[in-house]
Amino acid sequence: MPLVTLTVRKPKPVVFKTKVLDAVHASLVSSGVPQADLFQRVFELDADDFRFDPSYPDLASPRTVDFMLIEILWSVGRSVKVKKKLLAELMDRLAQAGLDPEHVMVAFKETTWENWSFGGGRLIHT
Repeated sequence: MPLVTLTVRKPKPVVFKTKVLDAVHASLVSSGVPQADLFQRVFELDADDFRFDPSYPDLASPRTVDFMLIEILWSVGRSVKVKKKLLAELMDRLAQAGLDPEHVMVAFKETTWENWSFGGGRLIHT
C-alpha cells in the first residue's frame, strides 16, 4: 500500500492537485500497485512553512512557487530499476499535464510489511 503525500505551497487549485495525484497513481499502477490501492494526502503550506532552494542541486530551471514534493511510502522490495521506471513515467505524465518535471522532487520511503495495519488494527502481513 503506497501512501502518497504531496506537499505544495498554497494556494493550489483542485485541478493542479488532481493532475499531480492522478499522474502519481497511474505511475504506481504501472509499476504493479493495484488500481484500488489509492491512499493520497495533500499538504498545502504557507511559504514560511515550505521553504526550498530554487536550484539545488543542478536544475535546468529554477524552482517556482509550483515546486512540489512527492513522498511515496511503500513496502520494501522495489528495485532501483522499478523506481527509475516509475520516475520516468511520472515525469512524462506530469509534463503531458503541463507541469514542469524540473519542479518535482520525489522521495521514496520504505517500511517492512509488518508495519502496515490497513484497518481494525489487523496486521495482515505478519
